Formats: sequence, structure tokens, C-alpha cells
Amino acid sequence: MNNYTISDQDLISQYLNGNEAAFEQLLNKYKNKLFTSILLIVKDEFVAEDLLQDTFIKAIKMIRAGKYNEEGKFMPWISRIAHNMAIDHFRKQKRYPTIVMEDGSSVFDTLDFSENSIEDQKILKETQANVKALVDMLPDSQREVLVMRHYMQMSFQEIADSTGVSINTALGRMRYALINLRKMMEQQSENANHAIRQKTNYQRVS
Repeated sequence: MNNYTISDQDLISQYLNGNEAAFEQLLNKYKNKLFTSILLIVKDEFVAEDLLQDTFIKAIKMIRAGKYNEEGKFMPWISRIAHNMAIDHFRKQKRYPTIVMEDGSSVFDTLDFSENSIEDQKILKETQANVKALVDMLPDSQREVLVMRHYMQMSFQEIADSTGVSINTALGRMRYALINLRKMMEQQSENANHAIRQKTNYQRVS
């Protein structure tokens, strides 16, 4: 009997019932497609191999934990895991990209730093780390397009093709990502200024 005639759901059921070879059949069935999709993003065969392994490890953990409920849709499900693995790889590797806001300005355009000032360099590093943390707080679809555009230097056509949406949708997600990023930055700045004012007033009273 040809293994490829067995449905993905049957193979997953067999795996959950203790048949380790069943998941190996799934791996062999889709590993070439997944490797190619990862390689298109990371453009490094060794990195792609590592991420492919990580993808299957994460898939196994999720299936064992009962978190797979995409009956009949295993390939789209695991493709999404692989895609997110590749995105996270870039987000972790390139820690401080130059993010251009919706008005064309850089995140750091409003900050005046001196290259020779140790204090300013410390502030810049902290600000960069803070922006990275804020990027992580964006909704998944917005963070994805921002990482692909600013970390991975992908065109909007490439982003649209990779995520399976129209260019207009990709552009819209980027716009909302930048708007939300700016709002979070402004809120943090307002909170910081408020804390400074409170501290100053407390010192005056003391």
C-alpha cells in the first residue's frame, strides 16, 4: 500500500497512538516543500535545515499537547509554523533594524545623539532594545509584515506572495503596524514624562 494514500489526519492519529513511523511519513511527505519555503526566506541552506528541524520539533510538541485541531489541513498548519520560525530567526538575528515610520521618518529621527557621548550611546542602545520589545507586542499579522519589510528587506510583492495576501492587504498591515508602533512609543514617552514630573514634585515637597 502506498503510504501517500493515507490521509494526514490518519497519520497523526496513528502517531498519537504510538506509531512513531507515522510522523516520519508526514515528515518525508512535506519536508522538501517546507525546506524550499524556508530557504526562500532565509537564503541559507544550513539555517534552513536547522529551522526545518525546529519546525518538526515544534509540530510534534503541539500535536502531543493536543494543540493540533486543523483536521485535513496539516500542510497549511505546519507551513505556518515554518514561516513563523523563519520570521523569528530574522527578528532575533537582526536586533536593531532602521524602521521607517508612516510619515517617512526614522524611529530615531527625533532623537539627537552624539557619537562621542557614552551616555547618549547608552540611551540609543536602550531605545533600540525598547523598539524591538514594542515590535514584539504588535499583533501577529502586523509584526510579520514589519519584520519581513524592515528586517528582511523584502518587497511588498514578496511579502504578499509569502503570506498569501494581496499587496493592498500587506500595505495595510504595514500601515497599521507603524501607526500602532508610534502610538506605543508616544504612550511610553508620556508615561516616562509623567513619572519624571511626579519624582520632581516629590523632591520639591521633600
